[in-house]
Amino acid sequence: MRIRIPAIAVLAAAACSQSGARSGNAESPPVALGEPAVEYPPALFIQGISGSVELRLFVDSAGKVVPESTTVQRSSGYPALDSAALAAAPKLRYAPGRRAGRPAAMMFLQPIHFRHPASTDSTP
Repeated sequence: MRIRIPAIAVLAAAACSQSGARSGNAESPPVALGEPAVEYPPALFIQGISGSVELRLFVDSAGKVVPESTTVQRSSGYPALDSAALAAAPKLRYAPGRRAGRPAAMMFLQPIHFRHPASTDSTP
């Protein structure tokens, strides 16, 4: 049984690297393109378990996620949710971050929220 849900993927407010901000150059993080489907682990879905994973991603200057650089910054507490978020990372698409008005490679934080439809938890 495969359960695909739209990822509630809200970009972190700022890129992890703030060097541009310190030097006076404007910097903006990558922007998600579209809403990717993330596979909700079936056993956790059946149990009604929800959770959030925060990934640390590196996106190159073309907006492509560099999969081998992806790590879990903050775990959901459920290894299966963490693994599902990591597995979805290469499918995520972004407009590249910008530094001084030009496309730039950068690292940033990306939350992935798994919300079961029957969950009473209203936080993202």
